[in-house]
Amino acid sequence: MAETTQITVRDPQVTNARVHAGLLGVWVASYPSPNTRASYTRDAHLFCQFLDAGGIDLLAATRAHLDVFARTRTAAGDADTTLARRLAAVSAFYTYAITVDAVTTNPAQHVARPAVDQDHTTTAALSRREAMRLLDAAVADSPRSHALVDLLLSTGVRISEALTSTEAGLFRDRLVIRRKGGKKAVVALPEHTATALYGLVGIMGAELATGHETDRLIFTTRSGSPWARTNAHTTLTRLATRAGITKPMSSHVLRHTHATLALDVLTGDVDRRATA
Repeated sequence: MAETTQITVRDPQVTNARVHAGLLGVWVASYPSPNTRASYTRDAHLFCQFLDAGGIDLLAATRAHLDVFARTRTAAGDADTTLARRLAAVSAFYTYAITVDAVTTNPAQHVARPAVDQDHTTTAALSRREAMRLLDAAVADSPRSHALVDLLLSTGVRISEALTSTEAGLFRDRLVIRRKGGKKAVVALPEHTATALYGLVGIMGAELATGHETDRLIFTTRSGSPWARTNAHTTLTRLATRAGITKPMSSHVLRHTHATLALDVLTGDVDRRATA
């Protein structure tokens, strides 16, 4: 194994994250999706901490270091999907580093990644009764909670898509959102969901008729600041507790619940037609 740079022997404050902050920063900034940037930042910092513990410089890491990192994360309890994402992030960093002449090879290129079944999920969806109890708790909590839960359950949009939607993209039968990568998409809105959203933003019919709707975010704090994703998740957890739901709660649970309930409706319709 090639000799590597010792960066932590003299000063424990000299970490990979600090030494290579510039390179890590421009790499992360190359991704348009805020979710990708946040996820890759966490994974890269975790890898940097692993290297710090061994006194290995980020730009001197080898495949052997990556293999040990993968085994360490498995022992720490990372699920296959999580480990696969972490290794993908590290590999993406080194691929970027090659393009800016920071390194000549990608040590993560041939590291084995767990096989992930894209059709498998461990997320437990809510039952129809649980979904209704959660919605009732949201209605009693606030117009913002009501609008968010209704939107997530009724349309299955991602939490990031909900929190970045604007008043200008809201119509009586649809909502314009931005998917991963920044592409716009149109989501059909049930009448009750549109009513909840309009009740939250307070847009009057006269404003719509004159085209005065704005590009302000639909979901904000009381001061008008963007509603942080972490705070929205905290709200969902609090509502689930009030509704007596013991299953783990997250926005992904509601996205999965939407798909499950939609499938139940579809298969129910098929069964009714078959027996008609």
